[in-house]
Amino acid sequence: MNPNDTTAPAASTPSGASQKIIIVEDNASLAEIYKTRLELLGYTVFMAYNGITALYFIQQERPDLVLLDLMVPDIAGDQILAKMRSSTWGKDIPVFIISNLNEENAPAGLRELGISGYAVKMNLANDDIDKIVNDILRPADGPTPAAAPAAPAPTVAATPVHEAPEQPAPSSVEVPASGTQPPTGPTVA
Repeated sequence: MNPNDTTAPAASTPSGASQKIIIVEDNASLAEIYKTRLELLGYTVFMAYNGITALYFIQQERPDLVLLDLMVPDIAGDQILAKMRSSTWGKDIPVFIISNLNEENAPAGLRELGISGYAVKMNLANDDIDKIVNDILRPADGPTPAAAPAAPAPTVAATPVHEAPEQPAPSSVEVPASGTQPPTGPTVA
């Protein structure tokens, strides 16, 4: 073990691999808060600021969980969820909706598409995201990750940022007529 390594130990699956989460959120500041909190818990986190990048990451990374905002640019969250559920690569990935919309005002059929839960952003405290993710990925009656030795808290400089590579979206992902490719940084709404 490198004594200069300041990254947090990864949350492990029974096979020992780090659990991956994709945060689909167009508010870069909020996405960064979620990312930082979840990485401190040991998860590997990818951020997507629009629907095209979200579908790209979900298809490529096959995450253990997707935290999905409904109102994101390019492809709306409910359409991302529908595309996931109609595919072999996304049909079984847990999805938790975090939106500014009350569930009554959200697009119809989200529960029927199989979501793990729904929360309104303004009702969430910062530590609620930790509990939501841990309840889904580390249920009390399920396997727990192997104990890892304590490590110092990660510094901002040592925390990797996972962004979409500069390449076209996979051919199985519907891209709007404009030919938009996954961005390499935050999308400004």
